[in-house]
Order: sequence, then C-alpha cells, then structure tokens
Amino acid sequence: MHIAKRPEDIGFYAGFVGSSYMVGRALTSIPWGVVADRYGRKPVLLCGTISVVVFNTLFGFSNKFWMAVVTRFFLGSLSGVLGPAKAYVMEVCRKEHQALGMSVISTSWGLGLVIGPALGGFLAQPAEKYPSIISKTSILGRFPYALPCLVISIISLASSIACCWMPESLHNHPEKKASNRPIADTSEAWHENDDGSTDSSISADESHMMENAEEGSQTSQKSLLRNWPLMSAILVYCVFTLNDTAYAEIFSLWAVSPRALGGLSFTTSRVGLVLTITGAGLLVFQLFLYPYIDRILGPLTVARYGAALTGLVLAIHPVVGMLRGVKLIATLTCASTAKNILGISIVTGLSIMQNRAVSQNQRGAANGISVAAMSTFKAAGPAFGGIVVSWAESRHGASFLPGSQMIFFLLIVIEFVGFVMTFKPFLVPPKET
Repeated sequence: MHIAKRPEDIGFYAGFVGSSYMVGRALTSIPWGVVADRYGRKPVLLCGTISVVVFNTLFGFSNKFWMAVVTRFFLGSLSGVLGPAKAYVMEVCRKEHQALGMSVISTSWGLGLVIGPALGGFLAQPAEKYPSIISKTSILGRFPYALPCLVISIISLASSIACCWMPESLHNHPEKKASNRPIADTSEAWHENDDGSTDSSISADESHMMENAEEGSQTSQKSLLRNWPLMSAILVYCVFTLNDTAYAEIFSLWAVSPRALGGLSFTTSRVGLVLTITGAGLLVFQLFLYPYIDRILGPLTVARYGAALTGLVLAIHPVVGMLRGVKLIATLTCASTAKNILGISIVTGLSIMQNRAVSQNQRGAANGISVAAMSTFKAAGPAFGGIVVSWAESRHGASFLPGSQMIFFLLIVIEFVGFVMTFKPFLVPPKET
C-alpha cells in the first residue's frame, strides 16, 4: 500500500492492521457469549464462520490502508466463535476428555497463527512468484494479497456448511426451559382428596425453594466478575496471550528484515516453510501428547512448566540469527516449534481452568469475558510487536541489547511476569467437582 516511508516503519503499520481485528473482538465477545448462552452455541459459530467468508475476502482486495484496518475490525467484531467453541467442547466431552477437547480448540488457534502466515508466504504476490501461471494484469496480479485471503475464505465457507450438521450442546436456554415448563407441571405427583378434588404433591415450601433456586440462578449470572478462580485464570491467560501474539508478529517481521538491521533476510516463502513445519509439530503434540501430559501433571502445572521453558527458548532466538544456511533453518524451525508448543500448552491449561470455574449456564458469558479481555491484550500484541521491531532495528548498533536481543529480552520479561502470576495469590485454581 506504500504507506511506510522507510523499511523500518513497515512493522509499525502492520501492527495496527493486526490489532484492529482484536479491538473489534474485544468489544463484542461478551455480547456474543450472552447470545450463545441464550440461543445456543451453534448459531453463533455459524454467524462467525460466515463473517470470515465475507470480510476476509474484502480484506484481500483492500487497496487502501484504512480499508484494510476497517475490514479487519468488522471481521473481529462479527467473529465471536472462540468463546462459544470453548464452551461447546467442555459440554460435549466428559471430564477425562476435556483436555483433549480444549487442546483441539487451542491447536486450531495455534495452527491459524502458524498456517496463516505460511499461506501468506506461499501465496502472496503470486504474479511475481508464479509469472507463468498468473499475469500481472490479472485480478490476482492487481491485488497481490487476495489469493491467500480467498483460500482462507473457502476454508471458512466449508466450515460454515459443516456447522449446519453440528448438534447443539446447550439444552437449558430460556426458550427451551419455557417450552418444557408445562411438561414438568403435568408430571408432578397428584393425590385425590376425600371430596374428590386433586392437589399437587408439591408443597408451598417446596414451591418457595424452587423460586429461590431460580432467583439464585439469575443472581449467579451477575456474579462472574466476583468469581476469582475465573477472573484470576483470565488475567494470567491474557498475559501469556500478549506474549504469544507479539511473538507471532515479531517472528515474521524479524525473519524477513535485512541482516543489516538485525533480521534474517528470509524470503516470505522461506518463512512460510518454517511455519508450515512448526504447524505440523504443533498439531502432533497437542492432539497426541498434551492430553497425557495434562492427565499426569494437571493444567496448572503444565502452564507453569511451559512458562519457565518458554523463557529459555526465547533466549535462544538471538543466537539463532548468527547461524547460516541449513543450520539456521533447522535451528530456527526447532525454536519456533518449541515456542508455539509451549505457548499453546499454557493457554490450553488456563482455558480448562476457566471453564471448570463456572456452571454450564454461565459458560458462554464467562468465555465471552475471557475472549474480550484476551482480545484486548492481543490487540496490543501486534502493535507492541511491530513497534518493538521498528525500535530495535533503529538501535542495531547499541551497546546494550542491540537489535533482536532487545526484542526477545522484552518477550522474556512478559513471560516471566506470567510465570509469577501462576502462583497464589494471583491465581486461584477452581475447586474440583
């Protein structure tokens, strides 16, 4: 879009494009969660996947900076799928399988962060990469970033169609309660009096208790913000997601930056290759290894170990930049895979703790609060990452933590803060039920 005046400024503007999605999602996640609690998970998931088809396509055909920011904002505002999806897997899985179910959700998000940039690396600017197939005068030549967006939109369209056959997991929202009420009344035990009349066997005291239970349920809906096991898990979750989102933004910008500015001078295709391998490793670990590790250690211990090991992995990254050739690609791929595996393991464990801290009728709203708070931090992540990359490249010759060393040092600091917050009094594990 030719809005950056210097190569060092690209990260700054790219950060705002990435953040606009999270700003939109932060503003609407709680309403989407409430809708999911009232009308069911399936309608929200269907609306979210359809919105991706529309606005992601428009994003690919954006030719102005403001258009890119606006389409991403609306995409985030209308894509309220993450919270209801987490509630859905907790409701369709027995407790012993909840780690696997939540791992699927976290893996999906993690794969998106990995495969998305990989698709961009392989499919962006197709007229330059594949001139024998795509002409520069064609529509894909005039909109060089439309092709990867169209591929994502097609995947989302397939997801939308699949949602039509997905069974609903919520069976106690108000509409169904109201329709079932007469059936419950007619199933009560009745007895005949001496005069031939009939009375319900439910006493006035029992009726009063039922009314109190309904009032208590309504009151509990308003008490989520006072549920400290839930809110503490959300707060810690936000710190780690800030780190993960900033890393995802930083990694691609750092890899394609010239070595003169402290980067790796990778092409977008080479970045795509690294991220594709990372995505494959992430998928294998989360689906086949994480559930067993969670069963042995528990979600909180997994999060703590993951945070401690992530700091070590981040410290390796500046050293990786000193390598060349095959050693560079192999070591960078291993470091990227390890960072993403540990990051997804942390947020998966914290997501399980959040959902175990609330009842089913609060789960949609609770996940809405979680996604809103997390999206606020994720909105800061790309902007923070882009600004840090631009600032670090401008001080490449500094004597203290020059260039990329400062980038990863700041990420380590954030990860350490998250690690400390996994202990009491910051984090209170939910009671086992």
